[in-house]
Amino acid sequence: MSVRPLTFVVGTGRCGSTALSRVLRLHPDLLSVSELIASLEPDALPEAPLTGAQFWRILATPRSFANRVIRDGIPLPEYRYPHVEGRFSVADGGIPAVCMMTLPHLTDDPDALFDALEPELARRPAAPVADHYRALFGLLGERFGRRAVVERSGYSLRSVPRLREVFPEARFVHLHRDGADCALSMSRHPGFRLIQLMTERAETTEDLPAGLDALLSDDDADLRPLYQRSVPTAEFGRLWSATIVEGLERLSRLPADIRMSLSYEGLLDAPERELTRLAHHVGVEPLPEWLAAGRALLDGDRRGTAAATLPPDELAALRESCAPGARALSVVHGG
Repeated sequence: MSVRPLTFVVGTGRCGSTALSRVLRLHPDLLSVSELIASLEPDALPEAPLTGAQFWRILATPRSFANRVIRDGIPLPEYRYPHVEGRFSVADGGIPAVCMMTLPHLTDDPDALFDALEPELARRPAAPVADHYRALFGLLGERFGRRAVVERSGYSLRSVPRLREVFPEARFVHLHRDGADCALSMSRHPGFRLIQLMTERAETTEDLPAGLDALLSDDDADLRPLYQRSVPTAEFGRLWSATIVEGLERLSRLPADIRMSLSYEGLLDAPERELTRLAHHVGVEPLPEWLAAGRALLDGDRRGTAAATLPPDELAALRESCAPGARALSVVHGG
């Protein structure tokens, strides 16, 4: 089985990467792998070699957080499996991690694909985890007739060093978006409300509001109070800035010829130009019919309007909290 060219799209999350995955899926030569690494955390990239059976357990084991938010009725748009007619459920043992987002992005019958992958991957001998992923990408590429792979996971900038270590052959695309719009989207997303809370928990010496520690540590607790707590939007601007500043430093350590920067706003303003650059970077042809389909798909996306609707004081505080990240992007990209 040949090794397919591999690219990781990395970003802060809430930066337009889901829309980009939908565009990538339209290219006949590209295997668009959505949220694979994110869905398998914290076990996605173990350091020690493992057998195929152990790798399959990483793919198949339900993740507590994902199943808890579904149980509690907290909507995450990335979780696609609950919207298909599948045999797995939270009430009956949980939904396998690889089924939650990745397989439904590829097929309308994720259960059949899950069943087809298991015997092929579980029987593999002990090997570094990268070899198992390459086998997975090979099986999916053969099944769907795709010759190059692009994996895209939200909140993945922090994973760049480990991804580079595990997959030295991989290329990288940094997708970024206006900080205030990105942070506002984070503030409305349950997953990022948890990330913000965990960041706050790690940085403060003060006690969190009563009961929050218990909610985080008890798998049976109802998570809704966590998401209903009031958090200033500027806190998510600080999260965005910290992620950008740290992520750009990590990206700067990669060879220049294997990394590319892609602005979400630029993608909306000039889709053919930016998708052409992207196609060349990931190793496929910018087919005219794909460029046209991508432009049509992106036409409905919003550009730079969400944060502008905030009250002036809130918007000013949000812009201020995003300033360090915006400056870092400006230095790197000369804007």
